[in-house]
Amino acid sequence: MALAADSKQNSIVVVGGGIGGLTAGALLAKRGYRVTIYDGAIVPGGCASTFKRRGFTFDVGATQVAGLEPGGIHHRIFQELEIEPPKASYCDPACAVFLPGETQPINVWRDVGRWQEERARQFPNSETFWRLMRRLFEASWQFQKRDPVLPPRSPWDLWQLVSAVRLDTLITVPFTLMTVGDALKIYGLYDDKRLKTFLDLQLKLYSQVNADETALLYAATALAVSQSPQGLFHLQGSMQVLSDRLVAGLEKYGGKLLMRHSVEKIHTQAGKVTGVTVRNRQGEIKTIPAKQVIANVTAQNLVSLIDTNVSGYGWRDKLLNIFQRRVDKLPQPSGAFVIYLGVKREAIPQNCPPHLQFFYDEEGVIGENNSLFVSVSKPGDGRAPEGYATLIASTFTDVDLWWHSENYETLKQQYTQEAIARLGTYFALTDDNIIHVEAATPRTFQKFTSRDKGIVGGVGQRISTFGPFGFANRTPIKNLWLVGDSTHPGEGTAGVSYSALTVVRQITESN
Repeated sequence: MALAADSKQNSIVVVGGGIGGLTAGALLAKRGYRVTIYDGAIVPGGCASTFKRRGFTFDVGATQVAGLEPGGIHHRIFQELEIEPPKASYCDPACAVFLPGETQPINVWRDVGRWQEERARQFPNSETFWRLMRRLFEASWQFQKRDPVLPPRSPWDLWQLVSAVRLDTLITVPFTLMTVGDALKIYGLYDDKRLKTFLDLQLKLYSQVNADETALLYAATALAVSQSPQGLFHLQGSMQVLSDRLVAGLEKYGGKLLMRHSVEKIHTQAGKVTGVTVRNRQGEIKTIPAKQVIANVTAQNLVSLIDTNVSGYGWRDKLLNIFQRRVDKLPQPSGAFVIYLGVKREAIPQNCPPHLQFFYDEEGVIGENNSLFVSVSKPGDGRAPEGYATLIASTFTDVDLWWHSENYETLKQQYTQEAIARLGTYFALTDDNIIHVEAATPRTFQKFTSRDKGIVGGVGQRISTFGPFGFANRTPIKNLWLVGDSTHPGEGTAGVSYSALTVVRQITESN
């Protein structure tokens, strides 16, 4: 729908320049809206941005991308923007998972047949469970490709949802209220410790919770999206190139991105959004009017940004109060401790996969689930000088531990030392091989991404918060929209891009 570019009726403010905000802004600019994105950070991308140290380029949080294959969400978006997608290669295996005391990994191969053979060897008698997961994934994937709106909050949303349903979608209905743990019990696999541990580790990465809590339908997609014809991708250069492409799309169609501009308040009147208050890099404060505001923030951040004192519109006030109470009652999301290492290439074993996951059974200070997820740069991928590599390891952690600690620097050093020691059992992390060491905690993520308390990964994909039961893109305030990993279909660059596309469709439908 083409609109007059100079029309004041089409002014849209986007709060936050993460992948979701950049995607929504670029697509709306392409469709003729006047878009301005405000972000308080130095570079765009949020948790999918990068930073440089001593010749090394480190991905801040996200280290892999889904949805670049033909027909994938990122591929679709770049086609619409008429922008070349970033260069990337498939991750194969997508991840090599090391269980306690084991020296041979469980390799999550991209090839469907090869992954089936791996599963049969690693988890005998589990194929009926995996066959169910594949059927649910195929039905769910076809459903998602038809762009349903979940959860629906208007007649148009409901029509988009109903229009996406086919006969094959109905096979998912009996499993809507089941968790992965429930399915394991049905197939008599719940007491298979190795399988349960593997699923707990993988699902924690994608859904933020373990097998007992993860919604089965969400897990079916999360566990299968790394297989052909889909796949996970390693970007050439860094994760930043994804943001750079989206910024190019935004600016190509007249949109603006203003970094180091923090939105401090979202204003409403009579139950409708009216604009935002912005503080620029010089500390100057301005109120910017807007007909539409898209918040690429966490649900927790959104609640704190809304100026609730001036809403004054009965039933919308009640809905907003319900929304706020729901956010307040959410289980505490996890934070992340991340260690960034610049090392000599000789520290990396031969044929090392780009992504690994280690689970430890010994006691220590590190992580709430005692594991490390590791990403390793490839030779020539632009992240390190020739003969060197980046090694990034992260673990989930309780955010309160870092905010309430009286000895923050000591705790940070303990985590750093333990992470290096544990990584040293696989990588050759001698003093001579380590060139640079840096660590990030929830405090770091809060400072540089503004996410509430430094939480990562969005809302855990439990039954009560996934898909039809999750947070909608339409908020209780008219013309105020939520995108990002708090909404359907969840975390990751592909997930937040789907949420952005949904909002773009909702906005254009209403004009």
